[in-house]
Amino acid sequence: MRLLLIRHGDPDYERDTLTTMGDREAAELSEYMAKEHIDYIYKSPLGRAQKTAFFTEARIGKEGVTCDWLQEFPGRLNVDAAPWIKKAYPDWKDHQNADNERIFWDMAPAELMKRPELLDPVDWRTSDIAAVSDLVGMYDHVTGEFDKLLASHGYRRDGRLYHAEKENKDTIAFFCHFGVSCVLLSHLWNCSPFMTWHVLCMTPSSVTELVTEEREKGEAIFRALRIGDISHLKASDDTPSFAGRFCEVYSDFAERH
Repeated sequence: MRLLLIRHGDPDYERDTLTTMGDREAAELSEYMAKEHIDYIYKSPLGRAQKTAFFTEARIGKEGVTCDWLQEFPGRLNVDAAPWIKKAYPDWKDHQNADNERIFWDMAPAELMKRPELLDPVDWRTSDIAAVSDLVGMYDHVTGEFDKLLASHGYRRDGRLYHAEKENKDTIAFFCHFGVSCVLLSHLWNCSPFMTWHVLCMTPSSVTELVTEEREKGEAIFRALRIGDISHLKASDDTPSFAGRFCEVYSDFAERH
């Protein structure tokens, strides 16, 4: 089985849709997706993912299914819980909601590396951040729904592997978001979500491809063939959106810090 995790196009977060650039990215993506022989489409309920999916749905004549759990990972952290947490999220004021809560990723790397438990595949669940947030509950909900869907397509999670109850070569496309994609990847690879959130970057309209490998009968793992692929933009000589990235060098103040 093959999974395609597709991030939405360049976002207009305020209106929860795509920018003009995002529309162009989604249109170019749809031409690329037409060659991917997609069997099933699942999509986030949020507008920016829905609109990105629309271009591909119209191009290949296949309508996707909306899954609430594919929305951008909804877990939130109260930054007032500890002084070090505010230090770990220096831009928290720009991203907080009415309850002074912030998304989990985009932690300052220097602070993250002081907390090895956050990078541990098990210990992140009992970390200080997990203790003062809904992280574990939301993670288990999202990954649980993901596993139910994979089981419906023939691959049932059994411990750290997937049991191939009905092996197939179907291609399943997920139109969603960076944060939730990293959660799904961490679950498939049995690692901490803080690891995938902070070492991967998937720019708008990018495609991450995973395929099952079944080296022993009935026992499958998912391996990545590509992460954050934007070949469709390069083919059109289009400059990719910078959304989701930070400055390459600190002195470049024209880029996000």
